[in-house]
Amino acid sequence: MMRFKFSKNTILVLLVGTIFLSFAFKSKFFEVAKQIEIYNTLFKELNMYYVDEINPAELTDKAIKNTLKDLDPYTNFYNEQDVENAKIVREGEYGGIGVSVYYLKQGIQIKEIFKGYSADKAGLKSGDIIVAIDGQSVKDMESEQLSMLIKGTPNSTFSAVIERQGESLQKEITRDKVVVNPVPFSEMIDEETGYIVLTRFNEKASSEVKKAYRKLQKVGMKKLVFDLRDNPGGSLLESINISNFFLPKGKVIVSTKAKIKKWSNIYKSTNNPLDLEIPLVVLVNGRSASASEIVSGSLQDYDRAVIMGQRSFGKGLVQRYRKLTYGTQLKLTISKYYTPSGRCIQELDYANRDENGKVPKFSDAGINEFKTANGRKVYDGGGVLPDVVIKTSEKTEATEMVLNSKAIFNFSVNYYYQHPSIESAINFEFKDADFNKFTNYLKSDTTFVTRQEALFKEAYKSITVNNISNEYERIEEKLFQDKIDKITKNKDILKIVLQEEILNRYYFDEGVYNHKIKNDLVIKEAVNLLNDEQKYKQILSTK
Repeated sequence: MMRFKFSKNTILVLLVGTIFLSFAFKSKFFEVAKQIEIYNTLFKELNMYYVDEINPAELTDKAIKNTLKDLDPYTNFYNEQDVENAKIVREGEYGGIGVSVYYLKQGIQIKEIFKGYSADKAGLKSGDIIVAIDGQSVKDMESEQLSMLIKGTPNSTFSAVIERQGESLQKEITRDKVVVNPVPFSEMIDEETGYIVLTRFNEKASSEVKKAYRKLQKVGMKKLVFDLRDNPGGSLLESINISNFFLPKGKVIVSTKAKIKKWSNIYKSTNNPLDLEIPLVVLVNGRSASASEIVSGSLQDYDRAVIMGQRSFGKGLVQRYRKLTYGTQLKLTISKYYTPSGRCIQELDYANRDENGKVPKFSDAGINEFKTANGRKVYDGGGVLPDVVIKTSEKTEATEMVLNSKAIFNFSVNYYYQHPSIESAINFEFKDADFNKFTNYLKSDTTFVTRQEALFKEAYKSITVNNISNEYERIEEKLFQDKIDKITKNKDILKIVLQEEILNRYYFDEGVYNHKIKNDLVIKEAVNLLNDEQKYKQILSTK
């Protein structure tokens, strides 16, 4: 039996180390307790002595959310209403009227109608504003209150006053059980090629993808285009299940590395696959994130599918919900995830913001090379780079801003009321002349304002000199024309977005996808590739 002998010096080092670790733990615990006590005492003093009444819940909500915003965009505090909304997103079911909305000071504006649900049955239209419910004005209500007013028990009814294009209408609306299908469309593109679109990874994602796959398989599908464009992600487990549909049982799909050891895991495929042979093209773009990148990344690493489109978003972080007191929750980033080849595709390094708060990219420090199963080179440091890149114009800052504003939605509603009917969903085309109408429309739209325009208007307010209105108008026109020039550089991108938004006004999501499978250039490229068996195999085998 071996015996270990410790010198006095060794014992001293071990003792000092133990004391240091104990002190460090206690010191950190004390610092946390100290800061909590400071906030508690401040909160009590404010509540007792501040000259006006304060809203304790609102104050705490804002304080917590402001604290978390400096970490990363995915670590969030959820109050009780937020928890309910997050549950709807995860589970894909709720009692409501079948709409997506904007919350305005005037009330609830209908953004999109889901076909067949109660808002559609009641004749509501995109752009309508609900200004009163059951005789109560909803003007200036908080978004949480507004959300609660239209959601509720299925089969319950309410009376709504609607403002539509200057007219006031009365509607009786019965709430439905709304089921958000993450696979809103699955059809055959041609006699052999199937098309499945997945818009989110909620708890129904894998079951709905499997159902769509089986349906298309029965009608002769021999090749598949799987569309993950604009899919922001969701459930990690659902992404593993869907990857498993096309990969053998026992393969590593994704691994996670966390500060807490029990949250560092290797996730393998555990089920029998749907199909290991079917030629597969997966479509991604700059808004394909998180779980979308787990699926596309794993299928790429095993050379199981050709990834096509634009580089994906680059979210390599995993979140988990933690229950807090009084029905609230914290969703926090707990780990980074890695594709089977070892890549972390996280693009932004939130832990190392500069002094101005700007978040650097991991790729700024260089990218690392990895290998797929067939020895193809792939890289980390920012999204999944497709095997076949479909080039588009590079988005300007102004284009990003118009896409994030309400201007495109507002124009589509205006277009709808100016055109009682349009061509069929498949044949409709948003032409250059229509794009010019859109840029002219922006003269009257107040939702798309560039930083330069905002700064100029703010500066003008502070000027006391008279008789400069002509000069002001000249500069204002120059700034407007400048932003039009910048978004026109991305006409190829914006025309597609505008076209789909308008199609949705007339034909719902169904019309948008019916148009896509016949006219979308990326889908056409995918079909062409699947029809060229030699090129398809060459892409997946080239080292």
